[in-house]
Amino acid sequence: NLQHTSSFKPRGALIRLLVLDETACQNGVVAASAGNHAQGVAYHAQALGINATIVMPQETPFTKILRTEKWGAKVVLDGTDLSESENRAIEIAAQENRTFIHPYDDEDIIRGQGTVGLEFGTDVPDLDAIIIPIGGGGLFAGAGTALKALIPGIEIFGVEAAAYPSMSEAVSGGDKPSGGATVAEGIAVKRPGKLTRPIVEALMSEIFTVGESELELAVKNYLTEQKIVVEGAGAAPLAALLQNKERFAGRKVGLIVSGGNIDSRLLSSILVRGLAREGRVVRLRVSIADEPGALATIANEIGKKRGNIIEVMHQRMFYDMPVKGTELDFVIETVNKEHVDELIETLQELGHQTRLLSSTSEDDS
Repeated sequence: NLQHTSSFKPRGALIRLLVLDETACQNGVVAASAGNHAQGVAYHAQALGINATIVMPQETPFTKILRTEKWGAKVVLDGTDLSESENRAIEIAAQENRTFIHPYDDEDIIRGQGTVGLEFGTDVPDLDAIIIPIGGGGLFAGAGTALKALIPGIEIFGVEAAAYPSMSEAVSGGDKPSGGATVAEGIAVKRPGKLTRPIVEALMSEIFTVGESELELAVKNYLTEQKIVVEGAGAAPLAALLQNKERFAGRKVGLIVSGGNIDSRLLSSILVRGLAREGRVVRLRVSIADEPGALATIANEIGKKRGNIIEVMHQRMFYDMPVKGTELDFVIETVNKEHVDELIETLQELGHQTRLLSSTSEDDS
């Protein structure tokens, strides 16, 4: 995530572009990607003087489009998902005689990604195990092969987003469908690679799957504890480690942080949701009499208990309350869950019915 374009993808892209013959370089290349692969191809194509076209899904965030264009590539928005964008890229390759650069199912791409494992194994030769994110399998296949050559006794684990268990299902003979929203869009792949699958199967000890809350926690922990920005896919190995603490206790475990390209609004939401889960930001619904000064009294009591009111929502008409009563929703910054319990107890002792609302939904009813 500290590399050019903030991901490992330029490694494979460079090796693939370097093996193109002169005619292929003159004709240009085309790729399909929603982010990291696009930037990797664009970055090295520009450096090598090769014309590049990148097909991205129509709903790709503007930030990713602009970053790709920054490296000199032409961006074509086509397709509702990456599969449709890939089909369009293959059409462009045929129409314009360009070389299609696959994001993972290509021997040269796999070799390039293998440099991650080469560097990791050289720098930390006493690793007991490593956890590698899996989407299409290019990083796992390349880095895993290099690590196994350098450290024969190492255990190699993969990790997928629970919504996209395509590789684990493929190697186990399962048929669980992949799809849906995930914070780990970098490994949101519905079909594993044909080249990568047998390599992954030969190298892996196990493939873990992690849910969205685990991924969010890992992203938050990297930022708050390590002070580095990591995207969902890059945080997946940490999520798997935290989910399997007993299995890795007492062992030296490597985690490949594969990328740091995350939308600032998404990162902000993850941080706020993390605070809510820790009891550091809460929403309380408090019943009060609908009379002058009632709000001020409640606010004063919350302040006395060192709660910091961030937001107040006052609704008379739609709650099921007596006509002379109302309910207020307070968003409050707190110290921890014990502090929240103390606030609720104080308000209830004053005669105000108080409920802790769900931290991630509009209402707990």
